[in-house]
Amino acid sequence: MAEHRSMQRAALLDAARSLLSEGGTEALTFPALAERTGLARSSVYEYFRSRAAVVEELCEVDFPLWAAEVAAAMELADSPEGKVEAYVRRQLALVGDRRHRAVVAISASELDAGAREKIRAAHGELVAMIVEALGELGQAHPRLAAMLLQGVVDAAVRRIEIGAEDPAVATEAAVRMALRGVRG
Repeated sequence: MAEHRSMQRAALLDAARSLLSEGGTEALTFPALAERTGLARSSVYEYFRSRAAVVEELCEVDFPLWAAEVAAAMELADSPEGKVEAYVRRQLALVGDRRHRAVVAISASELDAGAREKIRAAHGELVAMIVEALGELGQAHPRLAAMLLQGVVDAAVRRIEIGAEDPAVATEAAVRMALRGVRG
């Protein structure tokens, strides 16, 4: 029974990712989740009390996986500059990933305070990954520099997401800007 519930919950989360990446937050409805998973609408409420609860769980499940991919890319780098480049490149490479599109859609939605705090904390963990490398590069305020660097990444993500820039062009521009900025 527990395994069945776990599989149903995973199916609901997968359906939620698809709905968010295809149609944004407006597409994430309990009737749509029920249709995608073959469950009755009332059954969806047995797993999640609200749309915000679905969003919150997606963040809890997907953001750590995304952050782990960024961390793994950074670990392969052999210099602080290489870590910065990997940090930027890996995040931008994930833009096309369904998990990322869902997180972007989620961040644009109306969430309760608890869900917003979880997203802020997850972003904080992502930014914390690069602080040490920025300190090694001589940044006097590495935490501030990390927040600014993430701003460059976020801007490139938005440009890619709306189709305003070719992903390769946006990535190269963000990497160049990041590396020039962190060197001072």
